[in-house]
Amino acid sequence: MPDRLPLLHRPGSSFGAGNGLLRAEHFQMAWATNDLDQARALMSERLGIRNWTPIGGPNPQGGETQVLLAWLGTMMYELITASGPGAGIIMDRLPAGDGFVMKHHHLGYLIADEAEWQALESETARAGFAMPHKSVNAGFITSCFVEVPELGHYLEYIMPEPAGIDFFQNVARN
Repeated sequence: MPDRLPLLHRPGSSFGAGNGLLRAEHFQMAWATNDLDQARALMSERLGIRNWTPIGGPNPQGGETQVLLAWLGTMMYELITASGPGAGIIMDRLPAGDGFVMKHHHLGYLIADEAEWQALESETARAGFAMPHKSVNAGFITSCFVEVPELGHYLEYIMPEPAGIDFFQNVARN
């Protein structure tokens, strides 16, 4: 199937998280789940995202995080689950129970450089929002979650270094 032209020609934006937390480049939507296989089946069989890149492993607190990533056009989709110490930032918003659960977790935004990252941190503090999680993986990606209670989900900000950009460019395409 050939690529089609965009239906809408949208105006560009003056990105910069220092101008407001939604003023960064939105590129990702993510869901937390208690069953990654079942979430993948839902997204693949019923919603059409069939090709995924798995990543995961131990987190700094000693627990485990597993992620599936997929590009569909210009949007990256993420499925995430976690267990053990440090899993709370991913799993705490899921309802309790034994059945399959999948819930929107965050919107992801790209941060271009250190100056924009500092503006993001300043704007987060100015707006009075919490940053309950920050991760610095030197040489790869710096990321954080910002909690905006009124939204019911996190905003994740990612500042990739060249290796992180290469990683994202090699995530499965649909």
